[in-house]
Amino acid sequence: MTTVEPVRVATWNVNSVKQRVPRLLPWLDQRQPDVVCLQETKLADDAFTALLEAPLKERGYEFALFGETQWNGVALLSRVGLEDVAVGIAGAPGFPHVEARAVAATCGGVRVHSLYVPNGREPDSDHYKYKLEWLAALRDVLEAGPADALVCGDINIAPADADLFDPAAYIGHTHVTEPERAALQAIEALGFHDVVRERWPDKRIFSYWDYRAGMFHRDLGMRIDLILASSSVAPRAEAAWIDRHARKGTGPSDHAPVIVDLDEAPDGDIGPVVPPPSASGGNKKVKLPQSK
Repeated sequence: MTTVEPVRVATWNVNSVKQRVPRLLPWLDQRQPDVVCLQETKLADDAFTALLEAPLKERGYEFALFGETQWNGVALLSRVGLEDVAVGIAGAPGFPHVEARAVAATCGGVRVHSLYVPNGREPDSDHYKYKLEWLAALRDVLEAGPADALVCGDINIAPADADLFDPAAYIGHTHVTEPERAALQAIEALGFHDVVRERWPDKRIFSYWDYRAGMFHRDLGMRIDLILASSSVAPRAEAAWIDRHARKGTGPSDHAPVIVDLDEAPDGDIGPVVPPPSASGGNKKVKLPQSK
């Protein structure tokens, strides 16, 4: 049995791991996460291994993969053990084939799930129905799983209006509809805690900003990247924050990493967003770039 030990857990939608290598490896060296969940790797498993096996091994990471060429793809990196690896979600639908959206393993005594939840595209579309069915299957897997668990990833749901720069801008879009939020709440009802929001209940916190229209620089974003901790793991959280620094500079992903420290907080109880934004969009009404 793996010994439970202090860990820094991170999740990051890298939006193409091949493009993000010049940022990913320095980030691993800087933040020193023990467990890393990656989404949208957009690489088949053999290509990921050829690209990153050596530098990850040098840094002490084992890894588990579920990838496909060009689209989707998830990875789980760990330097605190990687046991009982499972790819996919049992009982989940495909679209039409089973997509590379989930990989899980036991790391440091905790069952960790790296997830890239379907986007949903348009409310009431076939892809939207697929998203809801996929989330229902995920709930069943989590209910049957071990008590010590973390659900990490790009969940593609803003849990509440507080997780949007302007709720009115998202009317008619996915990520905010009642059925999607209800599906997330059904998972939380199993005893999972949104540790970032619980630690910072009244703060402006985003993890995703569209590349277009200066959304990042005006801090016009949404919080759709989550770490949910089971009721036995959540009390261990000593820090929970968004690494906004990783979204800055040249060639970033459009998502920032989410970091949770269990048992020990190497950087102290920092957060909720590091560094904090310098702008908040002002009072001017803003449309989403895709709505223009």
